Amino acid sequence: MQPTCSSSTNALTSIMDLPDDCLVFIFQCLDSSSDRESFGLTCHRCLRIQNLSRRSLHFQCSFRELDISSLSHSNNHVNISTYHLHRLLTRFQHLHSLSLSGCTELPDSSLDHLVNYGSKLHTLILECCFRITNHGLSVVATGCPSLQVISLYRCQISDFGLESLANSCSILKDVNLSYCYFITDHGLRALSQGCRQLQAVKISHCKGVTGIGFKGCSSTLAYVEAESCKLEPEGISGIVSGGGIEYLNISGLILFNGGNGLATIGRGFAFSLKILNLRLCRTVGDESIVAIAEGCPLLEEWNLALCHGVRIVGWSSIGMNCHKLEKLHVNRCRSLCDGGLLALQNGCKQLSVLYMNGCSRITSTAIELFKRYRSDVTIKEEEKMCIGAYVGI
Repeated sequence: MQPTCSSSTNALTSIMDLPDDCLVFIFQCLDSSSDRESFGLTCHRCLRIQNLSRRSLHFQCSFRELDISSLSHSNNHVNISTYHLHRLLTRFQHLHSLSLSGCTELPDSSLDHLVNYGSKLHTLILECCFRITNHGLSVVATGCPSLQVISLYRCQISDFGLESLANSCSILKDVNLSYCYFITDHGLRALSQGCRQLQAVKISHCKGVTGIGFKGCSSTLAYVEAESCKLEPEGISGIVSGGGIEYLNISGLILFNGGNGLATIGRGFAFSLKILNLRLCRTVGDESIVAIAEGCPLLEEWNLALCHGVRIVGWSSIGMNCHKLEKLHVNRCRSLCDGGLLALQNGCKQLSVLYMNGCSRITSTAIELFKRYRSDVTIKEEEKMCIGAYVGI
């Protein structure tokens, strides 16, 4: 009598017999976005696996370089409503990164859903969300305790919102507050004292900030952008007070103290500074330049374009003390003369690029001599407003 096979041996095993964690692993191994979309279209279970595995949600309308003029036309407004955001957060419940940049009409109430679905968010981008105010930011603070990166570029928030954020999101590392016109040093003080892992802060065009709010900041603070701010010498001292600053952009600064208020940068706290942008600091004087050249020995790139107050003493100090300087911007410096160029020629042994044009006091003979004796240096006529590698948001 022939043995009969049991029904179990004839049963077919399907991939759908695998447990969820195995399906998640398979989904994570898919490289292309089309394969991941196809996986989700297989069945409701696969769609659920796809939804739960999603970590980033950036709307197609989100952008990194914001054209503010284009947002002035109603037909360019991003029409993401509270309803849409609620549906998306309900569907993707394990997001680490969410970008709502350009959602100009999104109200504070839309962020209420982050209380239930924002606990795992590490990054939140709210650039040009013009209707987001302190109330919305308070909701973010409550619902997103794991937040490390936030951009509030051009949001209508003030010190009250920053205090809420600092009190609840203590592990914040990267904060963009550029064009937040209502913040002051009070809010920055709450941020710098409450978030001791802070690494990068952008406060460009924040006219109500003097910088003193940074006083006593953590040594982790390495990157600060404060373009076109009304910083005071004590405020600049506050920015570098943590001792960890590596990148500092204070271009377009309205200078005090006879143009020598920047000397504080070179007096003990900015020893680690590598990139310094002083473009358009027209009245910065030799005292400040000498202090920085002597007190910041690790400087690799320095933008002094349109700094008309730097004279032979300042250029000589740069040549003598900036041994690691690789890139120097001197575009349209009215006081840079042949003697100053000679000082740079004889010093700055690591210099590889000199950005120079519009320096009317430099003769063609001095330039030719510089090229002859410093063939290792490339002279470029282009003028750069932004220098250094991009950091953070």
